[in-house]
Amino acid sequence: MADTLKNEDTVGAVLFQVQDDLRQLRCNLEKITISERGTTLDIQPLNSAIRKTESNIRKHTEDYLKTVTKQLLVLPSIEDLQKKTVQLPKRKPALESIPDMHPHREDLPGASPGEKHKSALAMRLLYNPAHPNNRAIMHQKFGISLPNVHKRSTNAAKHHRIITGPAMSLQSIEQKGRHSLALEEEMGTVPDPSLLRMSIQHKAASLHPRGNSYSSKIGLIGSKSRCLKQLKWETEPGSTCERIDRECTPLWTTKTPPPSTTSKSLDHRGMVQDTNGLFPKSPQNLHVPVNVSKYSFTIIKGQINPMATDFFHFKQSFSLCWSSVVDALEALEKLLRDFAVPLAKVSGERLVEYSHGWDNGWRKTPPVISLLSVLENREEVLDLVSRPGQRYKGVGGIEAAAIHIQSCWRRYLARTAYLRHCQRKWAAGTIAISWLMHTQMRRVRKALQARRFRQLENYRSRAQHLAANWKHIQSSKRTIIHIPSLGYSQSQRLNLRGFDILQNIQISRLCDIRDKNVEVIYVCPRHLEEDILHYYTSLLKCDGATDGADTGATQASSSIRRFVILTPEAVDYFPTHNMCLSTLLKYSPRTLKRIRNLIQGKQAYIVGGVAHVDDLAVAEELGVPVLAPEPAIAQLYSTKSGGRRIFAGAEVDLPPGQEDIYSLNQLHETLAELMAQNMDVQRWLFKMDSEHGGRGTAYCDMCHLSCHNWALKEYHRYGAELWNTKRIQESVLLRYLDEIPEWLARHARPAKTSFYPNWACFLKTFLRQGGVVEAYPPSDNVTCVTVDLLLEPGGEVTMLSCGDQLHGSCQLETIGSTVPQTSVHPETLHSICMRVGQACLQRLIVGYVSVDLATFLNHDTMEQKPPAVNRYAVIGSHLFHSNLSMLYHNVFFKMCKAHGIGFNLKRKQGTVFALYDSSERCRIGMIAVSEDLQGALVTFARNLSVIHQEISACKTQGETNFKELIKDIEDVLQMTVQNKKRAVEDKPAA
Repeated sequence: MADTLKNEDTVGAVLFQVQDDLRQLRCNLEKITISERGTTLDIQPLNSAIRKTESNIRKHTEDYLKTVTKQLLVLPSIEDLQKKTVQLPKRKPALESIPDMHPHREDLPGASPGEKHKSALAMRLLYNPAHPNNRAIMHQKFGISLPNVHKRSTNAAKHHRIITGPAMSLQSIEQKGRHSLALEEEMGTVPDPSLLRMSIQHKAASLHPRGNSYSSKIGLIGSKSRCLKQLKWETEPGSTCERIDRECTPLWTTKTPPPSTTSKSLDHRGMVQDTNGLFPKSPQNLHVPVNVSKYSFTIIKGQINPMATDFFHFKQSFSLCWSSVVDALEALEKLLRDFAVPLAKVSGERLVEYSHGWDNGWRKTPPVISLLSVLENREEVLDLVSRPGQRYKGVGGIEAAAIHIQSCWRRYLARTAYLRHCQRKWAAGTIAISWLMHTQMRRVRKALQARRFRQLENYRSRAQHLAANWKHIQSSKRTIIHIPSLGYSQSQRLNLRGFDILQNIQISRLCDIRDKNVEVIYVCPRHLEEDILHYYTSLLKCDGATDGADTGATQASSSIRRFVILTPEAVDYFPTHNMCLSTLLKYSPRTLKRIRNLIQGKQAYIVGGVAHVDDLAVAEELGVPVLAPEPAIAQLYSTKSGGRRIFAGAEVDLPPGQEDIYSLNQLHETLAELMAQNMDVQRWLFKMDSEHGGRGTAYCDMCHLSCHNWALKEYHRYGAELWNTKRIQESVLLRYLDEIPEWLARHARPAKTSFYPNWACFLKTFLRQGGVVEAYPPSDNVTCVTVDLLLEPGGEVTMLSCGDQLHGSCQLETIGSTVPQTSVHPETLHSICMRVGQACLQRLIVGYVSVDLATFLNHDTMEQKPPAVNRYAVIGSHLFHSNLSMLYHNVFFKMCKAHGIGFNLKRKQGTVFALYDSSERCRIGMIAVSEDLQGALVTFARNLSVIHQEISACKTQGETNFKELIKDIEDVLQMTVQNKKRAVEDKPAA
């Protein structure tokens, strides 16, 4: 390795010597002039040949040196230096401006103290090119022959060639450095030794820019292999040249120049985040700790004046590392030209240190912030560079502005096209998803329609089978599946409080087991506790205990086995959705399976409530017929308008009115016509089609109409016969049309303000659902009769029960009834019911139907129809008291027993309760049976009063309808007493 290094250095010296000789030859030729026969010898061709040869040799020299610099160099041994003491030069340059930083290393093994002293002396000679032994040691140890200094101008030219030539090997650099130092001493421009060491260190580091500076530049000392030691750098600001002389560490044995006190190791080459971007962690990012720069120079308008004194001084001082400084200097010049910076002051020391980071770390253009750190007026230049548009004032600014404008425009076009593409893509995706959803919904809708159509077809076929075999089924053993479902609309179901309890009010259907051939499966909308089940079991046992002990016991056990109460499991899944019972049963597969097992091999049919489409689905799952009309037919004729059409078809007397009203103008015009045609009507009713229980009813009295008295005068003036003429009614009709809107807005009142607080709310729902306008009966004593009919599939109509309604606070809300009715003659009522039943059968309505009729006293005869039975009952199915929830059912029955409230089986009179739920316990049903109507009414009222007093205190009356019902019963009792007195008074006269 040492031989190779020596050969390479010899070749480099030879090439350098050839170039120098050719240069001297060209200079000598320029001085030669030959005059012969009056002519001058032309030596221009010879000069051109010499220049061409010199250029070729320089090119080959550069190629050779480039090849050499890429090789890994091994420093020569310095152990054989002559043991001579060399006196240092007396001139000592000041080094206070540059911090002294030396690497501390461990002692290398194998060298004695004497040898170390000899090596130190040799190093001193190497640092003193003026010493006469310097060239001898360089030639003896490293094989480098320095040229003799003949003339100052020639040596200066050689020195210029040395510092401007291409990069050389480490020995050549050291040789040329000593030679240039000697020349500078002679010329009086010798730089500081510390700066020379810095230049040599930078040049040595630039020989291998790709290698690791801490591992690739440490050679082997001595003939034997030595262990590689890690150098430990320490910053000692107070160190001086004496420290250098004392340690005598050869500068070329170090790997890289030591970092400054404010920098980190360059080996990391990390990236740190700055406000303007990312730039490497390198020493040039921070200020060099130099108070005043000794080698500063000026760049004016991005151009360096090479003939300027300050720049020439800087270039001469850092000539050995100039190749690495050039790149950074060119980048700085380009930056200043691009941004049109008029004046920039460059710190030479910072630039040199910055160039070292350039060689070791960067291969691209450095960040602006780090590049500007070498300037002394950094803040001024940075402010100028940071100005918007400053780049376009410098060199190539117009082209840069054009490129930037084009880039922005292209970016805008691309961004716009991309956004348009994204929008179209999103729209396409939305359309595709919507179309998929639409097709999926259409597919599901068609599947549901097909399923429901199939269910409807199967329902019709089973209904035909039921109608054909109805009499046989009624006379044989059968199973009745009671599903007390209220198939109201969703909006109605959600607005009803305690909807499941309203459905369970029909729990009295269990009494169908009185027929020995009937088994009952009752589907309950709530879970019933053991106390309620035990109560109904005991109640149904008592029904058969009248024909003897043995017979009663047998019938009681039979009754227990002939009814089953089931609760769908979907009740727990949808506790707050207010679904009708048919829907809950549809989504309860376990309950459906149990019902199938119970009816297997038996004749069975379903008895529902208010018809719903899910009734057909349940019937399809169970494979049994439904004793009810089709849901569409039931919804059509169960409305107020549908009921008027049925009564009209049955030719039953109807109050004056009009159905199917859906607009405000239609309401006003219809009401004006009815008022003009019926001058004796004092109150008009407005009934919603789909509401029930009196909540969808409002009224308005004629006494509040300002023109009513004038209309009555006109009516009496023309008389009843002429009044029916349209021409005579026209003036009153027009007057009514003008005043009706204001009359309704001010004086119309909903019957139950808890659901519709004012007329505006009522009118909005009325017009949306549709409804009817009817006249209120012209009497103060109006009684409503409820008749329950069975429309058999075979075409017969059976009257099951009839009773007079009992009302609460609202005269249009039914709470209970007295059975049988005493308002209408039974034959007349039977005739009316038969005609209504036949009208329903003609419209394919079958099953159980309830008909409400309004009755009132005839003022001409004051006649009441006579009683026809010897036993009466008062039924209250909607009794409510909030304080009932404080009592459990067993405590409630004990309280009733203590007050003598109970049922006498032998006399078949007394009180029976109906329990609906086990959790809230706020609603109950009660039946009071007596031999006469007055006794039944008194018993019922007394029971209500006792229960209210027991569960209420003075301050906790609770919410209840007991008081209103007691008051209504008192009115009925007063009426019955008056009727009896009238009957007694009229009897002797007859």
